[in-house]
Amino acid sequence: MTNIPRPDTTRLQNMARAYTQTAVLWAAIDLGLFTAVSQGATDEDAVAEACGVSRLDAERLVVCCLTLDLLRVENGKLVNPPDVERFMVKGQRGYAGPWMTFTRRDVPKWFEISELMTNGPEPGLLGMYEDLTVDRARKYHEATYSIGMGAGRRFVRTVDLSGRKRMLDLGGGSGAYSINVVQAHEDMTAVVFDLPPVVEVTREFLEENGVGDRVDTVGGDFTSDPLPEDCDVVVMASNLPIYDADVIAGVVARAHDALRPGGEMHLVGEMLADDRTAPADAAMWGMNELLYAGMGRAHTIAECIGYFEGAGFTDVGVTEFVPGTLERVHGVKAV
Repeated sequence: MTNIPRPDTTRLQNMARAYTQTAVLWAAIDLGLFTAVSQGATDEDAVAEACGVSRLDAERLVVCCLTLDLLRVENGKLVNPPDVERFMVKGQRGYAGPWMTFTRRDVPKWFEISELMTNGPEPGLLGMYEDLTVDRARKYHEATYSIGMGAGRRFVRTVDLSGRKRMLDLGGGSGAYSINVVQAHEDMTAVVFDLPPVVEVTREFLEENGVGDRVDTVGGDFTSDPLPEDCDVVVMASNLPIYDADVIAGVVARAHDALRPGGEMHLVGEMLADDRTAPADAAMWGMNELLYAGMGRAHTIAECIGYFEGAGFTDVGVTEFVPGTLERVHGVKAV
């Protein structure tokens, strides 16, 4: 007789209460827990003092973080795991606190998605970006910048741009990819093409990084407005789930036509496996568009390859960009 495990509710219960883990992470960020530990708060009494909470609440928070591997104990002292030390300590180059709390305002809407599906407004092309202001764009891209600079550095490490002269950064937001490209390749320039309120913020990041003279900005809607035609590289990063298949196919085709002969395009984004069973993150970003009445959805790797092939790109391929999170589909325009 086959010994088949009897199903239980453990997995479902963990999923039903997963929001509690998010809440603990955000509380730790709010209170500066990981920064305090990095700076020497190595027991619960020190944590209570550094974070301005009671000894009991410090214990509660520390215990939760220990069970989530957000904290560890080494030689009887609290320490941050390597990823927490690198990305969750204020003042560190890679501090990503703004990105980790970026979706906080979305939480109530996530618990209303059944209502939005049955009684929500008709979706529009730009979703949450329909009425974007400069102030909202600044807050948005302060978060994307905190994680985008790492992605930009990864891009220049993993993509051979030797011989290239000018990059078009579609929906470039903070300009993180362009900043890293021109810093790594002194003979290259770039242009960030994004919505008019966004590029006002882009210029601030460009000046902050000392590349304002080598990265231009153009305000417009890349789904419909003319694209610069003096570029031999196009990158479109982290915009994929915002749009549906027809729009993405159209943008890839327009980018192909704008590229110089022999130029290359890179689409970096959250993509589903072709059987659509993973990764969950890609699916959730697609669902996120429902919250703001957008038309976006999750796209499979095969679909993205199809957008490139349909546009006329050759040598189309896919490369894992961030394991389990991002893929990079790339292709070349024929000479």
